[in-house]
Amino acid sequence: MNKHFICIIFLCLTALVSAQTTDLARVEYLHLPFSNSNNSISRYRALVQAPVPLQIGSGRFLVVGLEYRYVDITIKDSVPFDPSVISSVQRMEAYLGYTFKINEDWRFGAKLGARINSNLEGSIVSDDVIYEGAVYMIRDNKSDTVAKPSRLILGLTYSTTPGRNYPLPLINYNKQFHPNWTYTIGVPKTNVRHYLNDSHKDALQAYVTLDNFFGNIQNNFAVPGSTVIAENVSMTNVLVGLGYEHFFTDNLLFYAYGAHTVYNEFRLRDNDRETAYIIDENNSFYIRGGLKFKY
Repeated sequence: MNKHFICIIFLCLTALVSAQTTDLARVEYLHLPFSNSNNSISRYRALVQAPVPLQIGSGRFLVVGLEYRYVDITIKDSVPFDPSVISSVQRMEAYLGYTFKINEDWRFGAKLGARINSNLEGSIVSDDVIYEGAVYMIRDNKSDTVAKPSRLILGLTYSTTPGRNYPLPLINYNKQFHPNWTYTIGVPKTNVRHYLNDSHKDALQAYVTLDNFFGNIQNNFAVPGSTVIAENVSMTNVLVGLGYEHFFTDNLLFYAYGAHTVYNEFRLRDNDRETAYIIDENNSFYIRGGLKFKY
């Protein structure tokens, strides 16, 4: 399996992120200083999801979601193009979801939305806009009478991201297998969490996760030495690391993660995912932290 094919798989799997999140609100900061270079990435993220009950006690909800990400790209190494063209990428997303209980065990959900991914050098153009949709089933087995609570998510996601015009499967499974231990198997994150106290106020976790960003380049350009036109900029990381979480309440927590990439790909591409220029692919340290409110 060659490196290009691996990268396509990783980029496709990032479409699963938004369909799995249980966050109602989140603010987050990420920093990735590339090893063996003066390049770096910083990302600022804010997310709000508001469930609106359609009828009290019915279990039917509309979910309105808004998310904003600002990626600050610093390229100080010598490159054969003007790095100011991709000095930042912004992502603005809005979506509407609908969910209802099928029975005591299963819940159905669907989501439609649109987002802008772009360096936004000028007014928004059609290539900046990506449409997305998802359908999924959730089996939530987390009542107080269950000794080992669990949650299973199965579904399909679809987006119009260039080069990815087909639906992708979604599978995520979380289980508490001991009063102070849980594990999650899925994408973008697989982890094992250990609560440091019986009150579950503090936890450590070991994890493998996927992170990425994508942005359309509004003013496409030719890179000297390449026949491929730079139409977008993207980065994909696979990381292994440790994290700490402090729960102020059952739903509000602070988190801080440190990791090292085991796969890193930061490059310019065209809309067929052909590489115009590799900016960096050295594995690097990574830190991320923030606050989130979840259900």
